Amino acid sequence: MLAVAFLRSAYKTNIKMEKVIRDGKVAVLISHGYGAGWYSWNTEHQQLLFHPKLVEMVEQNKNDEINDEWVKENLGIDIYAGGSDGLSIHWLPVGTAFQVEEYDGAESLRAIDDLGIVA
Repeated sequence: MLAVAFLRSAYKTNIKMEKVIRDGKVAVLISHGYGAGWYSWNTEHQQLLFHPKLVEMVEQNKNDEINDEWVKENLGIDIYAGGSDGLSIHWLPVGTAFQVEEYDGAESLRAIDDLGIVA
């Protein structure tokens, strides 16, 4: 079964999130590994897609240190962090709307502009 998790904009939900932005692109964290999803299993916590501490850990290849306790201690949220081992960073132009798709725990990212929606 294909599950699609749509990102609600911070504007609509009044959530202010920290993000890593470089050269006009924002870092988005996605877990490609099968088994447990990262954001798709924790959609109520959008900061899991962007948080600078998480981006830093992935850039330093420290995914194996990101677990439930690390997330609770560093981000203050209680989640199942089973998808952390498959995390990678995707760089999208700032303001790009996207969705996270998940199949059997493996996530993929698709920009809304690429969907080919017809009304």
